[in-house]
Parts: sequence; C-alpha cells; structure tokens
Amino acid sequence: MLGLLLASTCVAQSRADRIIVHKKARTMELIHAGQVIKTYKIALGGEPVGPKTRQGDHRTPEGEYVIDSRNSHSQFHRSLHISYPNAADRERARKSGLLPGGDIFIHGLPNGYGFIGAAHRARDWTDGCIAVTDQEIEEIWRLVENDTPVDIRP
Repeated sequence: MLGLLLASTCVAQSRADRIIVHKKARTMELIHAGQVIKTYKIALGGEPVGPKTRQGDHRTPEGEYVIDSRNSHSQFHRSLHISYPNAADRERARKSGLLPGGDIFIHGLPNGYGFIGAAHRARDWTDGCIAVTDQEIEEIWRLVENDTPVDIRP
C-alpha cells in the first residue's frame, strides 16, 4: 500500500512532458510518461469550432505546437505562449491570401479579475487562447517547461 501511495505522489508531482487540449470537451490534460497527471476545464476562443484559419477569427488553433515562451507580466495572470502558427498554418493562410494571426497562449484570467474563478468557463471568451483560473495557471506554470509539446485536438 505504501508503494502505491509513493508512486501516486511521484506521478502527481512530475513535470508534464506533453499537453493535450480537447476543444470539444473543453478540457486540457497534462501528460507525463503517457499518463494523465492533471486535467483542467478550459474556456476557448469565442468561435471555438474548427481550426484557426486567420487573424481575428477568434478560433483556437488545432494541431501540433510547443510552449515556446512564458510571460509572468502579461495582461492575464501568467501566460504560456503556444508556437502557433506552425509551418502548415502559415502555408494554409498564404494560399488563402490571409494572415494566420498569432499570440496564442494558455493563460489565467485578465489581471484584476481573478475573483471570477471557475465561472469564466460559462462561455468561450478568449481571442483564440486557452484560459484557466489563476490558481490553475500557477500550477501549470510549475508543471510545464518551455519546449513542451502541445497537441490541440478538435
């Protein structure tokens, strides 16, 4: 029994080696060694169905990305930048004669609005980002390093 407890504690404290976002389910999973170590309920862009195709479409992208930077002084309570647009996104936008957009983050609530907490998930409200509570982004900040792969699924 003690071995099971210790193993469970080690998994819970492990850093994530992958993030999987399930847009339809409005969930984000932190994965370590193939196991889900934490699941979060999320809010997405205001037009969440379908992949991001252009700047200003309020859609959350779909595809394979990485966390490529972090900002502890953003307009939201901490933010982790997602490497959108990738090469396929840029090519798709180019062929359509559109700008792909950018500035896609996993972030907390707007500064000064942390009191809203989980109620922010009542509707999709971001410009294409993935939003969690301020307490959740604090935990994610500790568990996710730069270069962590992010798989955003429909």
